[in-house]
Amino acid sequence: MAESWNTRLIRWRLNFFPAYRGSGARIDYIAADWREVRIRLPLTWRTRNYVGTIFGGSMFSAVDPIHMVMLMRILGDGFLVWDQVSTMRFLRPGRTTLFATIAIDEATTEGIKADVARLRKVNHDFEVQLKDSEGLVHATCTKTLYIRRKKDS
Repeated sequence: MAESWNTRLIRWRLNFFPAYRGSGARIDYIAADWREVRIRLPLTWRTRNYVGTIFGGSMFSAVDPIHMVMLMRILGDGFLVWDQVSTMRFLRPGRTTLFATIAIDEATTEGIKADVARLRKVNHDFEVQLKDSEGLVHATCTKTLYIRRKKDS
């Protein structure tokens, strides 16, 4: 699905938001329905660590807020979504630009809605991989999001 003018504007704003800009990453694409986001994290003087590879904090902060924002947009105002747990597994040093594609399909969101209706609140795990241009995985981040209906809904 193509980007909409709205998601292009939001992408531009997120890329200039100081906390995200500091990561050194850039959001390259946000689908109009918010079900896919693509991120690029280059190796630059801003993202380079002491040993000359991409700083682990940059890898983490590049992907940290994305699942929560996506799910908030997909589920709408009637749901409360919070980051609860994050784990980062570093598999190999980042010596070139790394890429991440974060996708949330409709079956996942429908399952979350059904679980929230049944259990009132759920924790759902999402995983994203940071890969190089050849598809080699350098890091994996697992995010646990807390989801429930808002009290006033």
